[in-house]
Amino acid sequence: MNLVAARHGENGKVVTRRVRDAFLDVEKDAERSLKLSKADYIEFEDSFLIVGDSALTMANLFKREVRRPLSRGVIAAGELDAQAVLKRLLHSLLSNGGEITEGDGEHCYYSVPAAPIDDPDQDIVYHTEVFRKILSELGYTPHPMNEAMAIIYSQCVAENFSGLAVSFGAGMCNIALAVQGIKGMEFAVARGGDWIDTHAAKATGKTASQMCALKERGVDLTKPQGREQEAIVLYIRALIRYCLENIAAQFKKAQNSITLPGPIPFVVSGGTSLATGFLSVFQEEFLAVSKRGFPIEISEIRAARDPMTAVAEGMLVLAEQEY
Repeated sequence: MNLVAARHGENGKVVTRRVRDAFLDVEKDAERSLKLSKADYIEFEDSFLIVGDSALTMANLFKREVRRPLSRGVIAAGELDAQAVLKRLLHSLLSNGGEITEGDGEHCYYSVPAAPIDDPDQDIVYHTEVFRKILSELGYTPHPMNEAMAIIYSQCVAENFSGLAVSFGAGMCNIALAVQGIKGMEFAVARGGDWIDTHAAKATGKTASQMCALKERGVDLTKPQGREQEAIVLYIRALIRYCLENIAAQFKKAQNSITLPGPIPFVVSGGTSLATGFLSVFQEEFLAVSKRGFPIEISEIRAARDPMTAVAEGMLVLAEQEY
């Protein structure tokens, strides 16, 4: 749902930037209105494409579904304009308002999801290579890295990079377990924020874009107001339970090859986890699953310091170590 980048600023502090992964096509005669509204758009063949946050705003205004360069966690299948829009969004995100010249060669670590265990048809290789191609064209030296491992790099420094992390993204939920920075387990499930929006929309007669906007305006998961919010809470709980049950099942399969030295922290991150009361609901669901036996000894459950930037910050930690 969002593209986020982290780099060091002039004062040495980490600077993050975000751009919405969204676009909406409009007729060319809308150019004057777009200029007046100061929406971010690009000219593309016989139409204009509104990109970023402006696209979601316009989609909700006209009750249309926003289009996404990334869908279900990877490059959108069959979305012919995806690569062109994605290149524009990445250029805006990484250039910091300036121009990137060909061949600068700056190292850029970018996150990729693990292969989802419940959707073997998802093409992670294509997604990884398209990003590599675009970043190379923008003048960067690209390096792919697992999304959930990046959370461990940015959030588990005190534990010497040992922990269990789950990234509740829009297209997928990514999970990784590491001991002292060494990956022990990684996988994804093909459900995320989009799955919540789509199913809550079907249950309430709304569009997925409307449910997404409602969710982002703020829903207290412990005190839902109205039918739409209750549907969102129901599907968030179902998603958490689904992730926890799959984590337990996957670790049981791999535990003969992974030896944990002791309890490890469980770090929760991703845009979906920003909802008020999410950590409380997560702990409730974890307790319910644990009663049936959770095979990993957990020292604490905590939220990432900033769930929106934790992955990008972890990529920066890794880039600093390597270069």
